Amino acid sequence: MADNQATLTVDGKDYQLPITEGTLGPSVIEVAAFQKAGYWTYDPGFMATAPVESKITFIDGGKGELLHRGYPIDQLANNAEYLEVAYALIHGDLPNAEQKADFYEKIRQHTGVHDQLRKFFEGFRRDAHPMAIMVGVVGALSAFYHENLDVSNEEHREITAIRLIAKMPTLAAMSYKYSKGEPFMYPRNDFNYAENFLYMMFATPADVDYKTNDVITRAMDKIFTLHADHEQNASTSTVRLAGSTGANPYACIAAGIAALWGPSHGGANEAVLEMLDEIGSVENVPEFMEKVKSREVKLMGFGHRVYKNFDPRAQVMKETCDEVLDALGINDPKLELAMALEKIALEDPFFVERNLYPNVDFYSGIILKAIGIPTSMFTVIFALARTSGWISHWLEMHSAPFKIGRPRQLYTGETHRDFVKVEDRK
Repeated sequence: MADNQATLTVDGKDYQLPITEGTLGPSVIEVAAFQKAGYWTYDPGFMATAPVESKITFIDGGKGELLHRGYPIDQLANNAEYLEVAYALIHGDLPNAEQKADFYEKIRQHTGVHDQLRKFFEGFRRDAHPMAIMVGVVGALSAFYHENLDVSNEEHREITAIRLIAKMPTLAAMSYKYSKGEPFMYPRNDFNYAENFLYMMFATPADVDYKTNDVITRAMDKIFTLHADHEQNASTSTVRLAGSTGANPYACIAAGIAALWGPSHGGANEAVLEMLDEIGSVENVPEFMEKVKSREVKLMGFGHRVYKNFDPRAQVMKETCDEVLDALGINDPKLELAMALEKIALEDPFFVERNLYPNVDFYSGIILKAIGIPTSMFTVIFALARTSGWISHWLEMHSAPFKIGRPRQLYTGETHRDFVKVEDRK
């Protein structure tokens, strides 16, 4: 807490607003005195509002910096496994060897799901969007694991966090298998986290000796890591707001999944592939990019609301993308089209001057396409990865006193008017 204060003057009266210093980032003015003065603040989109205090993730959009518990994202993605990052998000530090082994074992113990949950899937149409299924089945987990739902109990909170991180790959793969009409594959706990997910996605009961490609496994683990958390975004804020009511954690994560589903949030990498479909072929790229310049169409997967320079996750993802395409040797017209877009965006002064560089959604979409994952599953994989971040914020919120979220509004509707009987209404 700094000694500095801002002064709000209303009708000749001064109100003192304390200025709080964080360890990184802009200082924050505490605006509670606005209410004493009879005012609320108006901030559409929460562009300058910090409703929470957090120690988990820091973003400097101007520098293109993303830190998880102080660790730079590129160092984590290139040197740590996703579950190590999940541990750090939850506990504050990367695990030592003993802590890592214990955490990994706890995850392995909870990868399975209640057998009756299999029947829950049968209530969905086969052509249901996998995200619709995920919203339903994750929210329903509280009906199957209701014995540890006391949110005031630290042990209950910890076991629920473990369960969510462990079961999310299983549920994600089940949503895919169900849409394909294929049998569910039970988790293989001799596989690592990413390898197990790929196994449950693509293996069949006949694949006794199933083995994943090491390049693809590493790429999937990096995709998980690069999407693990991103500070107070729309879905994380949704999880916190739902959590502030005391709602059970499964309901809170389901709420986060629902928010993530939006095309402006987690659906962005799916939108990249849809854009490529609309462009059609490499020959159409120059014309499409001219339409982008004239604002006739929107370029998906380029630029970022937060990062004004470059997306630090995209740099790691581009290297991984190149490795995957080289390893698989895929000759896919859509991937060729994507590379043509990338080339123009990196070289054309119009895009360079505006910092419209490819972001993490662009490269992750290309990788997932190359691996053979359908676009309808892209956001599901995002939700799987982001669960560690969501639950970390939920745990942080419940580890200290908090208030139920109650945003205010600028009301612009009708003023007071009296009721009129229907026969007298004009």
